[in-house]
Formats: sequence, structure tokens, C-alpha cells
Amino acid sequence: MRFPGLTLVLPGLLGHTSAVGSDAYDFIIVGGGTAGLAVASRISAGLPNLSVLIIEAGPDGRQEPDITIPGRKGSTLGGKYDWNFTTVAQSSANNRVFAQNRGKVLGGSSALNLMTWDRTSIAELDAWETQLGNQGWNWKNLYAAMLKVETFQPSPDYGSEGVGKTGPIKTLINRIFPKQQSTWIPTLNNLGLPTNRESLNGNNVGVFTQPNNINPNYTRSYAPEYLKLAGKNLALKLDTRVTKVNFNGTMATGITLENGTIITARREVILSAGSFQTPGLLELSGIGNATLLQKLGIPVIKNLPSVGENFQDHIRIQNSYQLKPLYPSFDVLKNDPRAAAELALYTAGQVSLYDYAASGYSYFTWSTVSNATEAKFRALVQDDTSLTSAVDKVKKSYYTAPLSKTVPQLEVIFSDGYTGLKGYPPANSSQFGINTFALIGVVQHPLSKGSVHITSRDITAKPEINPNYLSHPYDLQAAVELAKFMRTIATEAPMRDVWTEEYEPGNAVQSDEEWREYALKNILSIYHPIGTAALLPEKDGGVVDAELRVYGTQGLRVVDASVIPLLPSAHLQTLIYGIAERGAEMIVGEYR
Repeated sequence: MRFPGLTLVLPGLLGHTSAVGSDAYDFIIVGGGTAGLAVASRISAGLPNLSVLIIEAGPDGRQEPDITIPGRKGSTLGGKYDWNFTTVAQSSANNRVFAQNRGKVLGGSSALNLMTWDRTSIAELDAWETQLGNQGWNWKNLYAAMLKVETFQPSPDYGSEGVGKTGPIKTLINRIFPKQQSTWIPTLNNLGLPTNRESLNGNNVGVFTQPNNINPNYTRSYAPEYLKLAGKNLALKLDTRVTKVNFNGTMATGITLENGTIITARREVILSAGSFQTPGLLELSGIGNATLLQKLGIPVIKNLPSVGENFQDHIRIQNSYQLKPLYPSFDVLKNDPRAAAELALYTAGQVSLYDYAASGYSYFTWSTVSNATEAKFRALVQDDTSLTSAVDKVKKSYYTAPLSKTVPQLEVIFSDGYTGLKGYPPANSSQFGINTFALIGVVQHPLSKGSVHITSRDITAKPEINPNYLSHPYDLQAAVELAKFMRTIATEAPMRDVWTEEYEPGNAVQSDEEWREYALKNILSIYHPIGTAALLPEKDGGVVDAELRVYGTQGLRVVDASVIPLLPSAHLQTLIYGIAERGAEMIVGEYR
């Protein structure tokens, strides 16, 4: 099998090709996900005389309808393309175990995500340089890198600023716009939130119709698009796992595969395995907390206790509403005949509900909820003397003017169709066939931090993931206030006119204690894990320096979401692509 611009190395084989050697490459990228494919393809194009190998643990899913069809978003979660990680029981969240979905497929989590295309605020990325000490990592440089990622299809629903025009990932404003979503922007306007038609330019406060990463032919546009940029100097090895990075002293010399095969890296090994597995590979290779490594019998290359620490994730909570009969929703696809009819339209290239991906988004500060709420949370955060880390200090700064007005603390998404833990009514229920929409609320800067570590030298053993969800009191209180505010949104004109009853949580939830219990039972992850190989000075808990090199090593970098030092007020994929673009610029500049 061959793909344009690259050589495919079949699983379990490293046969020679005319383009690439079998046992040595200049660059080895571990992980063919969002960042891995982007950085590898840019290196391939920028250094055509050097060889590049991508090793991906999963298969190629580019012909998989559940991946490529936008309206089937979410159907792959928990399936064969998912690592299916879970947390340990979370003691501050009713001892619940949370799913931690990650892509095990070419394209990684860019193949599984829900295709949200947004960007964080200017101040949040500038803080990486000015407050966290990462020279060159600022809004200007990352914005330029992010613009290289995308080609936006112009739309009357979006302005001209903040979007790229020449990148491999295609983005657009979805042509499916549910009738009930027409209430979204005016309702938030009535609650004091302005319309923002250029939310990707670093000023993301407001309510808007947002792009999705979808091709003009209405297929998912995701990381494998980057492979079209690659030259014949790039090889791709699928369905293959790496057990460790090999070292000569502190110099990375290559990797060992699960079957014992050793592949040499003449220049660099680049880890792009994601926030759960990059720290695990570092630990398996002898880089991490020496106490843990010695306990597992792993020789210590570099005692770096920050590996696997600083784990942060956005938490979400959702309310759902039953629509009036004249407002059909995406829920109609639960009816098999209707789903078949819509799929036939999609296959014929006509407008179909299978085109749909959520496009109603908003980001705002606590003052939009109320000035009293903002004051309450400002006091809670700023008076907390335990928040002393460099990352925590940045989060505290968001509560001081002018950042308190420009850095969003909250996100609410208008999602057409059911989302929640109660579950859609089963087929034998009298309520089966109802149409719903959900408001999904996301806390942007939770203060709980956790960790991810290996528990064994066996790479088939899943990592121990402990986000410590809700361990800081701010997080639960924030989720409660956000859920209450989403009820306020739903009951504001004109949105209040499209639904008949609150399906979840329902009218039985009224008191503060009832809201608290609802939150404890219904808070979920929105699958944005970051920070476990943080881009920070080593003294502040960093794992990589400003060149993305792992401290105490040579020839080893990390390029993926694990380097993000603190959560942005955005979904992650545009930032991850931008980090990959910036990492590739550094590497190509060094070896050109």
C-alpha cells in the first residue's frame, strides 16, 4: 500500500526502500497524531535530504466513515480507534472513574474529536513568555504558526481576521444550521454578551458561530492532511508500539520497538505520543522521578520529578432541553429509517444532517454571570495562599484588571441533540423520538492539578491517570454556577420559546445543595489533557526548554499537547498544530 508523498513501512517489517533506510533515520517521530504528523511532514518538506520515520501505534483510519463523516462525530469514542484510558477513582467527585479518550489511529485524537476550531486569548499565550519564562513563546509567534495550519473557506457568518488561507487543514462555517440555533446569539446578546465575528484573532470573548475543521466536500479535515506536504524521505510505520528511547549517556540514539527491533536516530527522537503516553515513554526510558524509576527497576538517565506532573484538564457540565415539535434536532438520526435516508443524501453529495458539527460557541468572564459572582470567585482564588506555583500565579493574574475582562473563565456550547449522563430515552420508551438540544458548559481554568505515571515496565499496562478532579473547591463551585447560568440562558428570550421542559437536570434541581449534587454526579472531562511534560524552566516544574528539548538530554524533544504549561480558554487542536508548526520551524532551522 502506498500514500502520496511517503513510504509506508508495514507493521513488523522494516524492509529497505529506495528512499529510506531500514534501521536508521535522521528523525524518528513517536506518535502519528495531531502534532506528530504535522511536525514530521514539515521536517520532511523542509529537510528533503534527511530521512524521517513516523511510528504510530494505531491503524490507518482514513477510509473509516465513523471518522470521516462529520455527523458521526463521537461514535468512535470508546471503540477500536481509542486507547480507552480511564482515571483512578476520583475521591472529590463521588469516587467516580472518568473516561479519558485518546486516539489510537493515524491522526490521533484529531480523528476522534468533535471538530471545534477556536483559539485562546492573546494574554494567555503572552504569559508563556512574560510570566513563565519561555523565550519566544508568545501570542505573536504562536499565532503566526497557527495561521500556517489552516485554509478557511470565507463565510458571511465570519469576518476576515484570525483565519489562515494556505494551510493543509480546511475549515468552514457549517452549512447545517438548526432552526433552534437561531436563538443562540440573540439570547446571549440579551444577557450582555456581544457578538464576536472574528473570535480566532486572539480576542475570544463573545458569542459566535464558529468554524469546524471540515473539508469543502464535508469530510473531516484532520492531521493526515499534512502527509500531502511530505516528500519521499518520510516513512510511516503503523500498528507499532515503541517501548523506550535508547541513550548513549544522555544522548538519545534511537528507539526500541515492542518486538525488540532497534531503530537508530541519526539526529533526533521526537516524542509526540500525547499527554498520557509521552510522560510514560520518558519514564520507561529513564527520565522522570528517580524514586519511581528505581522502584520499577528502570536505570535513571535524568532525575526529572516533573515528568507526568502538572496534569490539567477542562471539566464540563451539561443541561439539556426538550424541543417543541416544530424544532427537529440531530436526535432524529436515532431513528434508523431517517438515518439511512440522511446517509443516502450524504453519500450522494447532497446537504445532509451528517454534515453537522456544533457551531454555536461562547466564551465569557464571570462578570457576564454577575458582578457578585465575579467578586466571589476573585476572592476565592486570590486569597488562596496555596496557589504558589508559576502556573497558579498566572491563573490568579486572570482575576486582576485588565485580564479579568479579556481572559474568559467560561465556555458554553450550543449542541444540537442530546448530550449528558442521564441518557436519551430508550427505543421502548414513550419518550423515544423527542428532540433535544444541550448547553455544554466548560470551566476554562480549573485549579485542580493531577498526574499520570507508569505503573510497570510493561508497555501494555495502562498508565495511572489521576487528574484530582474537583480537589480544589473553586472547580466544583465554578461548575455549579455555570450550570445554573445555563438554565438562565435557556430561560431567556428568544431561546425559551423553542423548548417545553428541561430534560436534564430537570425542575427537581433548585437549591444550591441540589445543584451541587447534580454537579458531582454529572461533571465530565471534555478531553483536553495537557501539561505533563511542561514547557517551563526546570526549576518551575518544566520538562522541556524553550527549544522543546528534554532537560538533561541531547537529541530528544517533545512536540505535543503535553508541553502546554497551563490550560487555554479554548479547545486544544489549533494550539497543538501551532506548537507542531513552531517545533518544525526550530528543527528545520537548526539542521538546514
